[in-house]
Amino acid sequence: MVLPWHLYVMAAIYLLAGLNHFRKPQLYRKIIPPYLPWHAAINYTSGAAEIVIAIGLCIPAISAYTAWGLIALLIAVFPANIYMYTEKNASLRMPKWLLLLRLPLQVVLIIWAYIYTNGLPI
Repeated sequence: MVLPWHLYVMAAIYLLAGLNHFRKPQLYRKIIPPYLPWHAAINYTSGAAEIVIAIGLCIPAISAYTAWGLIALLIAVFPANIYMYTEKNASLRMPKWLLLLRLPLQVVLIIWAYIYTNGLPI
């Protein structure tokens, strides 16, 4: 089975994002809400998850399962997007309108990932 080219685009985005968790960990730790413990572990775990998901999306036999994993990850990191919007110190100097736009963008990313589940139930 040949995977669609746009799935590889998605995989590349998550691969680069995942690698960036290791390249600039302080950036990601800053956006983790303070009520969550172990910010360093959360950062590296989510970065590693993005890398594994990027690879899994490119393997036809598991890409649909991996897409469900991506949906779970997108839901899990949503509190960081809310925290960035509500706390100026976590905003990374992004304009408030852009931070607000990121919230519904998360839904778009979830829908994009759902397309690749091929209707496979979780």
